[in-house]
Amino acid sequence: MNSFTELHGHAPEGEWAAPGRVNLIGEHTDYNGGFVLPIALPQTCRAQARRRPDGLLRLWSAQGGGPVTELRVADLTPGEVPGWAAYPAAVVWALREAGYEVGGADLRLESDVPSGAGLSSSAALECVVAAAYNDLYGLGLSAPDLALIAQRAENAFVGVPCGIMDQMASMCCREGSALFLDSRDLTSRQVPIDLADAGLALLVIDTRVKHDLADGAYAALRAGCERAAALLGLPALRSLAPSDLPAALPRLPEDLRPLVRHVVTENARVETAVAHLDTGDLTALGPILTAGHASLRDDYRVSCRETDLAVEAALAVGAHGARMTGGGFGGSVIALVAAPEAARIAAEVTAAFHRAALTPPHILTATPAEGARRIVGSTKSRVVNAG
Repeated sequence: MNSFTELHGHAPEGEWAAPGRVNLIGEHTDYNGGFVLPIALPQTCRAQARRRPDGLLRLWSAQGGGPVTELRVADLTPGEVPGWAAYPAAVVWALREAGYEVGGADLRLESDVPSGAGLSSSAALECVVAAAYNDLYGLGLSAPDLALIAQRAENAFVGVPCGIMDQMASMCCREGSALFLDSRDLTSRQVPIDLADAGLALLVIDTRVKHDLADGAYAALRAGCERAAALLGLPALRSLAPSDLPAALPRLPEDLRPLVRHVVTENARVETAVAHLDTGDLTALGPILTAGHASLRDDYRVSCRETDLAVEAALAVGAHGARMTGGGFGGSVIALVAAPEAARIAAEVTAAFHRAALTPPHILTATPAEGARRIVGSTKSRVVNAG
């Protein structure tokens, strides 16, 4: 039921996939021009698609259900498309705003990236549509180009002032590697991360606390960082080194000091994490993750009872390190654990939630996966240049 042909009356031209992501370290640094270190997840958003000559964008989601949403491409306007359909519509709008002559399409969308879990389900949706349109309309855009289109879609059409990390991770990550990204100039490097070879596993603990980055809290944090940079006479907080903090913090209002401290120390944690990956010392990532969570909890104040409990419970039963991942206000926690202990630690964390009378978390194991790609059609290789 609800196959592409049943929904749209003809066969698709191809099928594409774009993954969610887990950020190992580097939270709330991307919109400050800083460093991030995400991996792509095996969980993806998939799009079957076919061009339309009549300027209509027809959308159906297996998760959203309901009837096909039909929009006229020429009439797409920021803020006028409600719900999940805003994300694919935003990408088409952003392509046209950038000067690309793209028209309508039929799309059938299906995702197994958990929604609202801090794993970038929205970026996966944006990026799979961008990858499909890139192929369907022969745009020839690189992966970073498409990531920027997807980011503009979310910023200007959906209204979430996100940085570039999520879209770059979904477009550019490679299987078996973490993406060391400098969000100031979008230079990046694939850093091998073989968890299995190191005898480790990375648990993703979805607390089931849904977050909505469009509710204003995220925007307020970004505005605070930008205000702090302006007061310090800097283009972005990335320009502030850890050694500069003692002199810089007293120049700022008290409410901005913790934000600045987090961003500066978090950038340093990313660089330290990459150094450990380069030497193959993956276990050394553990304390870095835990320090990152303390900073998000105490300075940035974006954790919550459930994410703090997941971190504390995982550490108490033997995790090498754990932290909240994603924008915050709920979502997921990652825990670096010895592979033979993964099942036991997951069970202990679940038991801790039960004792606290909280909804049991959903726990999965993350392995570094491939970024956006065409999976059915003329080729099964990556269809965009990771640049």
